[in-house]
Amino acid sequence: MSKIRGAFSVLITPMTEAQEIDWAGLRNNVNFFIKQGVAGIVISGSTGEFVSLSKEERFQMVEAVMQEVKGRIPVIVGTSAETTKEALEYTKQAQAHGADCALIINPYYGKPKENEIYFHYKQISDAVAMPIMLYNNPFTSGINMSTELMLKIGRECENVKFIKESSGEIGKARDLARNAKGAFEVFCGSEELVMESYFVGATGWISVAGNVVPKLVTDMFNYFQNGDIDEAWAINDQILPLCKFLEGSGKYVQIIKRAMDILGQAGGPARHPRLGLTPEEDQTLKDILTKLNLPLLG
Repeated sequence: MSKIRGAFSVLITPMTEAQEIDWAGLRNNVNFFIKQGVAGIVISGSTGEFVSLSKEERFQMVEAVMQEVKGRIPVIVGTSAETTKEALEYTKQAQAHGADCALIINPYYGKPKENEIYFHYKQISDAVAMPIMLYNNPFTSGINMSTELMLKIGRECENVKFIKESSGEIGKARDLARNAKGAFEVFCGSEELVMESYFVGATGWISVAGNVVPKLVTDMFNYFQNGDIDEAWAINDQILPLCKFLEGSGKYVQIIKRAMDILGQAGGPARHPRLGLTPEEDQTLKDILTKLNLPLLG
């Protein structure tokens, strides 16, 4: 059984008020999640503002997190970039520092065609010796990969072992899982469709909500795996307002960073041009956290 399964919290990149990376806060956050018993963590993903970080910062992020984790839990590193050459550079650096998997979204600005997307993943897969998680997210990349394309990549690119499906089309998650035939596993990337994804064959969740309720998302997966379906649904219902707020706000980065601050962890501002929450959004977040019985410290 792969160690890349279960609910993986996709971490924010904590920052100071000057919008520089808060390295001490990052290390503290990592240890907090480990103590919460998470299956693993993801760094430099969309929630981690990877497009707002410099190459040097992304390299330093991998080094700092891998040094702090010390093999205690699996670490997935976002190694996405607009060009194949740069994505390969990030992936090789993650591999060199002992990362367990690379999370790669398709190039986004140039809107590549399907044969170009296939070429991108095939080139990276052939050049490294680590598992890769293909990432389909039309809301951020502007491209909704077809099921056929993802199946082709998953079957023919040897190191593509996982597919994170974030289109919100549960039929895609179902068809990918049912047709994988052992070539890869499917991860849920839609905060509002987690239980549904588990039912159609997903073996994990890249969880934004896992920053706020890491133990709950972990327990939810474990309950489902153990056949305690009612208990899993109960947690799903409990965290669904948070998941809906994250999906529908357009400010998932700012929401999680603010929540981390409120809960006594390192959050800080997002890099501009992302701005903070409005007073109304801030109150909505506090109301959600209160209903989750979480202590509001900040």
